[in-house]
Amino acid sequence: MSQDQVTPPTVTAEEIHRIDDDAFTDRNVCLVTGAGSGIGRATALAAAGNGLTVAATDIDEDGLAGTVDRGEELGLEGEVTSIVADLTEDDDLERIVDEAAELGDVKYLANVAGMQHIDSIENFPMETYDTMHRIMLRAPLYLSKLCIPHFRETEDGRGCVGNMGSVHGHYVTSDKVGYNVSKFGLRGLTQSIAAEGEGEIRAYSISTGYVKTPLVTDQLEDTAEQRGISVDEVIEDVMLGQSRVKEMMEPIDVANLFLLGFSDLGRHLDGGDLLFDGGMTLTYE
Repeated sequence: MSQDQVTPPTVTAEEIHRIDDDAFTDRNVCLVTGAGSGIGRATALAAAGNGLTVAATDIDEDGLAGTVDRGEELGLEGEVTSIVADLTEDDDLERIVDEAAELGDVKYLANVAGMQHIDSIENFPMETYDTMHRIMLRAPLYLSKLCIPHFRETEDGRGCVGNMGSVHGHYVTSDKVGYNVSKFGLRGLTQSIAAEGEGEIRAYSISTGYVKTPLVTDQLEDTAEQRGISVDEVIEDVMLGQSRVKEMMEPIDVANLFLLGFSDLGRHLDGGDLLFDGGMTLTYE
């Protein structure tokens, strides 16, 4: 598999899995972070494709505009509204939830936003770590804190938080300490919400291997340089080397899992982790 073959694909209407769920209506709002690209964009479109009103947030205004435009091009049942915001700023986090609540009943939260930095622990810049922590761990916690009261005010008093995990929340690779710590932490957040939600407020995480997203393609050259190998070797040996399924997931594959978790089909998924890693973490040679 070459670098061209991991280019992030475009979501089509046919790829969105439709789920028959009474709560998937335009009355209910799904808040999606990182919605300007990749898995976040796909999740926003999948939620709209299932009839939900979507509050799509990202710091990338142009990326969000692209998500909204794609939703309109596909003629999706639900409307996607963009909320440009910085997840490292508490005032913005509060504004995101306030604006989402103006669209309807906030019932679902998909914490997808993430970033990556490749460096050894001894060389890892703490300023970068702090930014990663705020975006990938603190923001999901604060957004959950802000959304839970809204969940309780919905028609049935229920709501759900879906967190974008990773195989790096199960085991780690070198030179990704900021990412690894964040993904392990998200599993703790997921289980904490479940512990306090009494089955009415659920939470789950989704752990995948490498997905065809800008975050993945953007780290190819840095990983190659760090390890002294070629970009193609990064793809074949590092990203797919331990996976039994020799292809990367696409963003819409992950987005459909988010909607499954939010739906009534996922009602017994509470605190658990959906591990879709192609056999990467649970098998060995």
